[in-house]
Amino acid sequence: MSRENVIVGRNPVTEALKSGREIDKLMVSAEDGSMKKILALARERRIPVMRVEKAAIERVAEGQAHQGVAAFVSAYQYAELEDIFRLAEKRGEDPFIIILDNLEDPHNLGAIMRTAECAGAHGIIIPKRRACGLTEVVAKASAGAVEYMPCVKVTNIAQTIDTLKEKGIWVAACDMGGQEYYKADLKGKLAVVIGSEGFGISRLVKEKCDFVVSMPMVGRINSLNASNAAAVILYEVRRQRDGN
Repeated sequence: MSRENVIVGRNPVTEALKSGREIDKLMVSAEDGSMKKILALARERRIPVMRVEKAAIERVAEGQAHQGVAAFVSAYQYAELEDIFRLAEKRGEDPFIIILDNLEDPHNLGAIMRTAECAGAHGIIIPKRRACGLTEVVAKASAGAVEYMPCVKVTNIAQTIDTLKEKGIWVAACDMGGQEYYKADLKGKLAVVIGSEGFGISRLVKEKCDFVVSMPMVGRINSLNASNAAAVILYEVRRQRDGN
């Protein structure tokens, strides 16, 4: 991560927390004195905290005085859920949303943002914990799409799916054991859930989905990269929306 995306030192991190700046996570190697205040602020704002060895913080601090704490800040501003619906309304379209369940690879996130923007999606939803945030690596992989594609970070994906359903959104899980994606009805108000690179979609999230869509796998490898799978599904949604 580039230095501009890391804040180190107890006073700078404290001020960043108090100002409300978007912070993806904290790394701490001590819990004494003023660090207790930092940890309390992080808990209050529900920011993930990683307990690490001092050497780990020294690597990201790159020679700066870190005092046992580093904050990873977002390179870009996150959106709100309502921003996604406003964009869909502005375009006069049914909402088309991508939900990423614990995707950790920044290159995959960037590639999915790029495909989502090109396919006409209105926004992406990611979880706060155990997932990649909007870093410079993501921005580069997105080829500029990060500037146009609203990205919402939520505390709980399963609860967010419930909220979307209340707004009339149908939720499709992209996973094994479902209907072939090209046979499914993907028109109308839709959210598509894509799982993580190694573990797919979590059980609870999958249970919240309305239906499952799958891709035929006829080769010796039985899964696609997350961004490849997303591209296939998103362009099928685009095809159906265009009436082709």
